[in-house]
Amino acid sequence: MLVVTQPDRPRGRGRRVAAPPVKQLAQERSLPVYQPEKVKSPEAVERITALAPSCVVVVAYGQLLPAEILEMPPLGAVNVHASLLPKYRGPAPIHWALIQGEMETGVTTMLLDAGMDTGDILLQREVVIQQEETAGSLHDRLAEEGAMVLVETLDLLKRGSLEPRAQDSFQATYAPMLAKEDGKVDWHEDAERICCRIRGLDPWPGGFTYWQGKRLKLFGCRALSISTQDEPGTVIAAAGDGLRVAAGEGVVLIETLQLEGRRPLAVADFLRGHHFQVEDKLGE
Repeated sequence: MLVVTQPDRPRGRGRRVAAPPVKQLAQERSLPVYQPEKVKSPEAVERITALAPSCVVVVAYGQLLPAEILEMPPLGAVNVHASLLPKYRGPAPIHWALIQGEMETGVTTMLLDAGMDTGDILLQREVVIQQEETAGSLHDRLAEEGAMVLVETLDLLKRGSLEPRAQDSFQATYAPMLAKEDGKVDWHEDAERICCRIRGLDPWPGGFTYWQGKRLKLFGCRALSISTQDEPGTVIAAAGDGLRVAAGEGVVLIETLQLEGRRPLAVADFLRGHHFQVEDKLGE
């Protein structure tokens, strides 16, 4: 067995070099670790293929494997993906499932090929998205589910009792990489859609707006079915239960705020040091 992961890199505010979590766990279990800068390099390919593994397992590795590795193991190269493929292929399936307001998602084990999440499906497990789920909480639930599905997949492959099935590419959707600016809230959208975006970008990159010229991150939101004549982005109330902001349709209730350079605060605590005026406009 060999555990292959990314090289140690600077992390956190102090930019101290730290080992990836996978490496740390492998070392605790006394497993050999290999950290090539590029897995497609001749040295990396030679090191991995020399082991002649019966199966290669890939989870959130961040690099595409070369054909020499993909085609080598008799049981294939198995990947765990956090969506019900072919929906949400790509690097950010959890975030986009929430942003798009999906009611359910899941995990898929698949055989890797040269494409981006296009390989044959092995097993799938559906997961219901909870009402106020965030990308962070959904990630953790799918990680646990994915681990169980992976173990089941490997067992069935070893026994020869799993039949791969091709994806229907006509049903495919793409979940592209996110950037910080994707978190900017458009208050002209309806309240439910705004909340889906905020929850889908929590904890990173974080939904945000602007208030008094400063970036204001938004966490913990609910869409309220309240009619208002106020312009979208207008603060209509600020109290202990949250900040109420007019949307294109309905009202968004924000429970936690983080002004740039500061830590997140519940609205009740935020209001002790900052004052919103009714009819303040956000996003400007």
